[in-house]
Amino acid sequence: MINDIKNALSFIAGTWSEKNGIHEFSAVIAERKAFLSKKKLTYVARFRIDEEKKEVRFTEYLKESGMGLSGGTDMDMSPGFGFKTTTYKTGFGQPREENINEQSDLFGKEYTYTFEWGAVRKAIEEVAIKNAYTYSYHVTSLGL
Repeated sequence: MINDIKNALSFIAGTWSEKNGIHEFSAVIAERKAFLSKKKLTYVARFRIDEEKKEVRFTEYLKESGMGLSGGTDMDMSPGFGFKTTTYKTGFGQPREENINEQSDLFGKEYTYTFEWGAVRKAIEEVAIKNAYTYSYHVTSLGL
């Protein structure tokens, strides 16, 4: 089934990884470059395929990371070399589009991007249902 999911998400350029049965798809959706510094905003979808229960458990979040030198003019980085990662989880129980949109609004103040995370969610859910699996959305990856 993992190959079906990868095929369903082939319309998005991203990277795949797997660790301890948890599959992860990540795609850089925006970048900002300034004098000797660089920041990236990444969408991450994580899911576990439970063969025994015939279930796909899914979660998603936005992650910001940055590194480089700053002259102290950027309020979120101190002078000198720095690294920052900010993560926001989405949803509660069933997918809540407004939560990820609220997070996107926060990042939208610093980045310009268009990304349809709902399409990722829908594609994975459709593959699960097609293969006679149930699909469940979790707030955090701890439920995976």
